[in-house]
This record gives sequence, C-alpha cells and structure tokens, in this order.
Amino acid sequence: MKKTLALALAFAGALSVSGCYTPQQQTGTLAGGAIGAGGGALIGSALTGGSAGGAIAGGIIGAGTGALIGNAVTAPRRHCVRWGWDAYGNRFCRAFAYY
Repeated sequence: MKKTLALALAFAGALSVSGCYTPQQQTGTLAGGAIGAGGGALIGSALTGGSAGGAIAGGIIGAGTGALIGNAVTAPRRHCVRWGWDAYGNRFCRAFAYY
C-alpha cells in the first residue's frame, strides 16, 4: 500500500509540472524526465506484479526516454524579424526572434 501511494504521489507531482511552459530547453528535459520516470515506474510495477525491481527499472527507462522526448519537443524555434541585403543584392536575415 505504501509503495502504491508513493508512486501515485510521484506521478501526480510530475504531472502537475507538465502543464508549466517556459521557453528554456532544460525545463522541458527535466519535466519530460520526471513524467517519464513516474509513468515508467507505474508501468514497471504493474507488469512485474508490484515488485520494486520492476518499478526501478521502469523508472530508469522512462526517465531516459522522457528526457529525450522532452528535449526534442521544447527545442527553441526562431524566425526572422529583420531582413537585409548584401552588396550583391541577396536577401539575408539580420535578426532572429526565439519563441
């Protein structure tokens, strides 16, 4: 009962952080890792009949996968906000904005 309650609280805490948005790429990586760890621990525990080893293995695998996905999803995006022309008349971007 204590294990299940601890895993449920960890998952709820990770899930509450997932709704926050900040433009920093590191935040997405950490949130993705936390959500993946919680979900992986729950799935690993359920598949192995409640064993601690399954929960630990699932948490480790889920944390790694969630961090990779979170990092890929929150990569900074940019677009040009100021255009210029060089000496040959070619257009180029002089300033980028990140969002």
